[in-house]
Amino acid sequence: MLRVIGHAFCLLLLFSGMVFGQSPAPIRALIIDGQNNHSAWPKTTMMIKKYLEDTKRYTVDIARTKYTTQGDELLKRYPLNDGIQRESKKNAVPDPDFKPDFSKYNVVINNFGHGAAPWPAETNTAFIKFVSEGGGLVILHAADNSFGDWDEYNKMIGLGGWGNRNEKSGPYVYLNSEEKLVVDPTPGNGGSHGSQHEFSLIVRDSEHPITKGLPKNWLHTKDELYDRLRGPAQNMKVLATSFSSKAQGGTDRHEPMIMTIDYGKGRVFHTPMGHADYSMECVGFITILKRGTDWAATGSVVDATIPSDFPTADKSSQRKFD
Repeated sequence: MLRVIGHAFCLLLLFSGMVFGQSPAPIRALIIDGQNNHSAWPKTTMMIKKYLEDTKRYTVDIARTKYTTQGDELLKRYPLNDGIQRESKKNAVPDPDFKPDFSKYNVVINNFGHGAAPWPAETNTAFIKFVSEGGGLVILHAADNSFGDWDEYNKMIGLGGWGNRNEKSGPYVYLNSEEKLVVDPTPGNGGSHGSQHEFSLIVRDSEHPITKGLPKNWLHTKDELYDRLRGPAQNMKVLATSFSSKAQGGTDRHEPMIMTIDYGKGRVFHTPMGHADYSMECVGFITILKRGTDWAATGSVVDATIPSDFPTADKSSQRKFD
């Protein structure tokens, strides 16, 4: 209850500051990372941090697990992409010292990936408490590969892939050729993707704060289009999809690309987009990241302005990250 009141108070201060010309209270965000099978992850963490801080609405901290590259050698954190993390998929080990104080934040952004080692039990408990009691959570790309055997995490993210996920994890969820939502319990592994390419986003819920006012169709920059995701899918809304073409190694189905999940009193924003730095340079991705994080943290979108360089139905738009 205190956490919910605190979030409501933060939102009240934010809007009262706008009305009376005062500096609004910052939204406190924490990015968690450290074990990821994607070679760009230290850089993408810094991209996420800068995108949010550039809004002047956020203060952003980073909490990073230890990770290894060879044997059991533990390495310290690195601020930017140095290439060494590419082996963490095979050699990730549990970090008994990874114990962030989630209660200090309004929202947690998860930039983990496939092969991440389990967290300490007390960290799991604190994370469940944080989200279920009203904390916001953002799941980006391979974070839905992590922790496949953790039931509560699977409930938080709605759908996931890889990480030993199969029919026991929950159904496949997608839109069929008639664009109707299908909840499919067919046996099979969760998670796959074809070759990287530009693909279109189709907004399915134009009234949700995250997608309201966006073009019905817009072209995302080169990325992995995740398909065959499966999971509990409880209290989940699909806000946008992308068509996974068999010509590109996909499913010929409309796969969820923007989702929200209610977990207890908490709000979860989940997008499988964001494979690499060039994927996160997409103006559409940047816009959705800001809107989704706002919504997860506060329950609304603080700035619904659509950038002048937002992608169109037939042309992607990219801002090079320096």
